[in-house]
Amino acid sequence: MIESCPKKRMVLGITILGILTLLVLFIESHWTEPNKLSRKSNFIVEQNSTCWELGNYEVLKECEPCSEFEIRSRNIGVCIHTKYKEVLKCSNGEIVIRSCDRAAYIDEQQFWRFEGFMFAISLISTVCVVSRRKVLTKRILQRVQRQIANCV
Repeated sequence: MIESCPKKRMVLGITILGILTLLVLFIESHWTEPNKLSRKSNFIVEQNSTCWELGNYEVLKECEPCSEFEIRSRNIGVCIHTKYKEVLKCSNGEIVIRSCDRAAYIDEQQFWRFEGFMFAISLISTVCVVSRRKVLTKRILQRVQRQIANCV
């Protein structure tokens, strides 16, 4: 089935699928809201305060990895468990440090690195396929020319 598909139609189909993929990624990243209820509630908290569970709070620093010094010195207790920390300010004015899952920007960087690597691999594969096709076409033409030359 793919063999009978013209090259223009194949390129058009791949382009449409690529645009559709980018559209889905855009919609997913910009139109969905992060859900606070989906996060686990058993995070370790530095000052044994649970004000962030009871009332409103403001995130002063997003989830970020702890430094090697903080992990080794055990200066901040939340860094021992998940190696990520988040600084919150509760509605009563108390500042609390709690552990968190992973920093979102690190996951995003890893995702784009992976996408870039896959794109590079696909380009290399495409170049290999095109060059191999040229070599095979050249061999077929030489064989046909030899057969024609032998018949004359």
